[in-house]
Amino acid sequence: VQLQASGGGLVQAGDSLRLSCAASGRTFSSYDMGWFRQAPGKGRESVAVVNWSSGRTYYADSAKGRFTISRDNAKNTVYLQMNSLKPEDTAVYYCAAGRLTSTAAWAARDSYNYWGQGTQVTVSS
Repeated sequence: VQLQASGGGLVQAGDSLRLSCAASGRTFSSYDMGWFRQAPGKGRESVAVVNWSSGRTYYADSAKGRFTISRDNAKNTVYLQMNSLKPEDTAVYYCAAGRLTSTAAWAARDSYNYWGQGTQVTVSS
C-alpha cells in the first residue's frame, strides 16, 4: 500500500481544513487507516483511526469534538476533517495503514505498516 497525503496549508485559528490520503493497492479496504502528527521538536502522536470493517473511529483527546476521520473505500481515500483549528495543531500530519490487532493498539505507531509522506498544517494565532 502506498499513501499520498495532501490538503495541508496555512490557516488562522478557528479555521477548518480537510486532509486527504489517497492509497494505492487493491487491499486498501482491508486496512485500518490512521492519522498521526508531529510538531517541531516533538514525537509523532496519534490523532485518529478508522476501522476497516466496522468503520468505528477512535480519537486522541486533543482531536475529540473537532476532528472527524472518514474513509471512502471506493476512492481508496481517507479524510481528516479538522475544525476549530488551534495553533497547537500545527504539525506535519501523516496518514498510515495497518491491521490493528486490538482496539488498544490504534494509537501505537508500530501498529501501522505503511506511511504517507506527510502534509504540513500551520495554524496562526
